[in-house]
Amino acid sequence: MFSQPFSFSGRIRRLEYFISDILAYIYALMIGFFVGASGGGEGTMYLFLIPAYWFIWAQGAKRCHDRGNSGWYQLIPFYGLWILFGDGDEFENEYGPDPKGRNINR
Repeated sequence: MFSQPFSFSGRIRRLEYFISDILAYIYALMIGFFVGASGGGEGTMYLFLIPAYWFIWAQGAKRCHDRGNSGWYQLIPFYGLWILFGDGDEFENEYGPDPKGRNINR
């Protein structure tokens, strides 16, 4: 779990995607708190949020890959719920082996 979290290639399971979302939101809250407490401006906060955005987009692309779709699908409204609750493709697809280990050829 969490091997190459900033990479846009490969596939991940629902649990890793869910934990990634939680970690990104916790990080964003902490950045908002610390920047607000230190009196920094909004520009400073946005600068520190760039890694969080990159992380969540990369994890979302990998989750889309697990469903057999391009990473661009995560831009579709409410598709995040589909990748959060929908099961991934069984077996290997064009994006890599099944993260659940169901890689026996049909």
